[in-house]
Amino acid sequence: MSTGGVERVAVVGTGVIGASWAAHFLAHGLDVTATDPGPGAEERLRADVAAHWPVLERLGLAEGASTDRLAFTADAAEAVADADFVQENGPEREDVKHALFAVLDVAARPGVVLASSSSGLLPSVIARGCPRHPERVVIGHPFNPPHLIPLVEVVPGERTSPEAVERAMAFYAAVGKRPIRLRQELPGHVANRLQAALWQEAYSLVERGVATVSDIDTAISQGPGLRWAVLGPFLNQHLSGGPGGIAHVLEHLGPPTERWWRDLGRVTLTPELVQQLVAGVDEELAGTDEADLVARRDAVLDALLAAKADNGLT
Repeated sequence: MSTGGVERVAVVGTGVIGASWAAHFLAHGLDVTATDPGPGAEERLRADVAAHWPVLERLGLAEGASTDRLAFTADAAEAVADADFVQENGPEREDVKHALFAVLDVAARPGVVLASSSSGLLPSVIARGCPRHPERVVIGHPFNPPHLIPLVEVVPGERTSPEAVERAMAFYAAVGKRPIRLRQELPGHVANRLQAALWQEAYSLVERGVATVSDIDTAISQGPGLRWAVLGPFLNQHLSGGPGGIAHVLEHLGPPTERWWRDLGRVTLTPELVQQLVAGVDEELAGTDEADLVARRDAVLDALLAAKADNGLT
């Protein structure tokens, strides 16, 4: 398998996202050097990778893929010194990112892409921690869990070079991802902004007493969410328009949709609303083993991805 010259990946930060990335890269036959300063980080990482491995085996491992190719060091500079690609997954704080990227900037070879999994920070802001080579900093934002969900949002900053963007796009595609390149940097990128729009109305509906937390989860998971898992919002809308497609939908449903937009709620996460949302989730999960729920979710994702591939919908 060609990965554009990438043989060793450094995974910086091994929490939920970092551990999932590490498992994904290992499954694609790469060497992974991981680093995290937290106590017990190596043990947790190896346990997380082992937990992810069965589903990755079912999806199909690359030749030579092995968990034995995972190395760990608490020293971030050591972890990236021999890396061909760096995937950073540290806390979502500018000061932490700047301190961390200052180390990566010095230790990693100049041509190596430094990709951040940041879910909302701007790459231009993160790159301020890289005075030597800001041109190789990009956002490479995955969706959780990265070892299953194909999407990666690649976002260049003001000083990111086209070559770094192309290397990131090519690498992610080579390891089975579906990268998209953003033409502008925005807080939250694309997918999280779309989610945020839905969350805004969902929270508002709960706050106004229109529906319960459980009702809203059902409305999405048993309704449009099923179609969204197959095709995106534009293609779904197009198919709902019959022979006239999206042009027909926009002509006939556009005006009422605009009225709905003006009626959407705007909310503030007051302590009272937060308590209401948390209580609603607790009620929905009553008697549910959350670890079992995660396993069942991932099994369905596994089956869904296989079904999409079988039907040419990857």
